[in-house]
Amino acid sequence: MDVLLKNEVLFKAIKTSINAGIAITEIYNSDFSFELKEDQSPLTKADIKSNEIIISDLQKIGIPIISEESKQIPFSERKGWNQFWLVDPLDGTKEFLNRNGEFTVNIALIDNQMPIMGIIYLPVKGVLYFAHDEIGAYKIESIFNVDFTFNELIEKSIKIPLIANSEIFTIVASRSHSNKETEDFIEAQKNIHGNVSLISKGSSLKFCMIAEGMADIYPRYGTTMEWDIAAGHAIINASGGKILQINGEAMQYNKEDLRNPFFIASRK
Repeated sequence: MDVLLKNEVLFKAIKTSINAGIAITEIYNSDFSFELKEDQSPLTKADIKSNEIIISDLQKIGIPIISEESKQIPFSERKGWNQFWLVDPLDGTKEFLNRNGEFTVNIALIDNQMPIMGIIYLPVKGVLYFAHDEIGAYKIESIFNVDFTFNELIEKSIKIPLIANSEIFTIVASRSHSNKETEDFIEAQKNIHGNVSLISKGSSLKFCMIAEGMADIYPRYGTTMEWDIAAGHAIINASGGKILQINGEAMQYNKEDLRNPFFIASRK
């Protein structure tokens, strides 16, 4: 896929994420209810509606799709896929239920087990992060519709990472998930760096902070699925950062088990 085709595919996926965000926001601003899935995680009408919009749009591109809210495809069928979309139609459903605005639409394109394209959209604030491996990573704020061209989007966006305060080592961690391993990791970083700042964020916004250069490291000692991290991984990679397993090995996608190993996302 050459750069012009990648730009076209990325632009279509960006417009899809914003359309999904519009539908999510309408439900967010209403009296909504939720149910529990088999794993006891919450599911709202917003998850379902966003998934419907994304699947309907991305299917037109002709690349297979794996989504959190769609019926999971057997490994025997998907193991031969060289390219596929990996989608979390509403990342941070707990944040959605808590009405703190820290939930996102995540869309990634996987190529040969690695994320090469990513979109993270924050519907409440209209903040969009997007990237692919040949143009780098970008951020734009207050974008609530799709009335623009790709070139206009690039012109109005800021290329990331931004310049951050290098004197303070900043750790970003999950707002909803913490455990002893994470706390031990943070204490170890304090011993190494001395002056450490700790920030809590919901959903994939933690990856965005790493990509922007607003945080140095994000440790995840807990269960995540491939669709939880793929878009953030693509954006971090394109911004010059990295995500590795705790043992230092590369992350991989389209595994038989879609759960991720523990990992660390970092600027360096």
